[in-house]
Amino acid sequence: MTVRFIELFQPLTRILPGVKSPQRDVGFTEKLIWTAITLVVYLIMAETPIYGITHTGNINDQFGPLRVIFASNRGTLVELGIGPIVTAGLILQVLSGSKMINVDFTNPADRALFTGASKVLSVFMTIFEGIAFLIGGAYNVTNSSGQLITPSLQSQFLILVQLVVAGVVIILLDEMLQKNWGFGSGISLFIAAGVCLSIVWSTLGPISPVADGKYFGAIFAFAQSLGPVLSNPGSFSAWQSALYRGGSGLPDMVGLFTTLGVFILIIYLNGLRVEVPVSYARYRGFRGRFPIKFFYVSNIPVIFAAALFGNIFFIGQLLFQRYNPTCSSTGLNFWLSLFPGCFVPTSSTNAQLVPSKGLAYYTFAPRSITVVLQDPIRAAVYMGIFVLACVFFAVTWVEVGGMDSKTVAKQLIDSGMQVEGFRRSGTTIRQILDRYIPTVTIMGGIVIGTIAAGADFLGAFGTGTGILLTVGIIEQYYEILVKERITEIYPGVKGFLGQ
Repeated sequence: MTVRFIELFQPLTRILPGVKSPQRDVGFTEKLIWTAITLVVYLIMAETPIYGITHTGNINDQFGPLRVIFASNRGTLVELGIGPIVTAGLILQVLSGSKMINVDFTNPADRALFTGASKVLSVFMTIFEGIAFLIGGAYNVTNSSGQLITPSLQSQFLILVQLVVAGVVIILLDEMLQKNWGFGSGISLFIAAGVCLSIVWSTLGPISPVADGKYFGAIFAFAQSLGPVLSNPGSFSAWQSALYRGGSGLPDMVGLFTTLGVFILIIYLNGLRVEVPVSYARYRGFRGRFPIKFFYVSNIPVIFAAALFGNIFFIGQLLFQRYNPTCSSTGLNFWLSLFPGCFVPTSSTNAQLVPSKGLAYYTFAPRSITVVLQDPIRAAVYMGIFVLACVFFAVTWVEVGGMDSKTVAKQLIDSGMQVEGFRRSGTTIRQILDRYIPTVTIMGGIVIGTIAAGADFLGAFGTGTGILLTVGIIEQYYEILVKERITEIYPGVKGFLGQ
């Protein structure tokens, strides 16, 4: 008998630590407590420095601005954040979506095998990324005299152990919430918390002075710039200096207004839907509507697209620093200069690398109006690639996530429902759903990708992708909390809600 790919992980799944599903109904208050504990543990880990590394000096951050998306924090136990979990899920979803591996998501046994494979692969990715960080010199430090300080072999081993243990803890925290001990998933909770903290810090950060001599936070920096505006209200340059900080990467009022605008736009678009009238064949006269949201696959495409671009950025730096640090274009280095590309420090006093050439350059968002205007072709290519990636992952997720017309039609039939005015047939319902689902999947992917990229161009706090994810996550948590509260007060509706 041929062993399938996802079955290869089964022996390892048995030896990994895991969280058992509750054998009783977990109440609303208890779930709230476990969710809060999960978040507190994660935040404590995010502020706990890794033992064995130097926390002072000039350090390059391999993830840089992508840390908000991966809910990670430089130099702490959550150095890798949810990156390994998302990357493992991305790999398996692409493999199953392209039919390279055979998974029947309607079969509970296959779903369990797929979940186990994702868990094992997440651990492997944690180990791989930890080793890659060390090999790539993520913890090498340049001191004030220009000398490169590298951790000893013993320190590197200790660092790797800490990263792997912390990664397993993050996987278990996510598993605990998903197994109904808490609300939602750990991935969503950590992303939302990270983005919200980033937005608050960018808005009200009290650090002063920074590079432009003002406070870090946008509102405080704006208040410092009001003097010239009040003395000369008609001066364009005074208003420009107060509202926009010249593409320095520091938070400003343009970014704050963009952040608020994107929040409002996404909340509005989340409310757009097509409602298909349905009725219960068994209970004549009982009617309802089946909603097909404009963002049919929610924020899944953005998560996977951000993970893809983040890994290009991460792996690109490792290859560049190890094999082509001079950005040579001779021999094999010619191809390395194209993929992943070349990187340069942001300044003579800052070791943070940013892409300057190749694929990494065109998959790294220009995060200010100034940078966009300096190279509009790059901005256009980035947006095009990002939108195409979102559409690809949206279409793929519909297929592998059981959200395609055929699967949804079968679910409606099995639930005893039919579309009003049509006979109760899976083929008929599928044809009706085919009018909407493929269209909203593609259009939703295009719009969500365009908004995320455009928000980055305008310097939105927490990045455009982070805002999109946070709005979707907050909405999901609101629906989960309302549903849980209703079922606790009225236990009789559990069956009606599918619990």
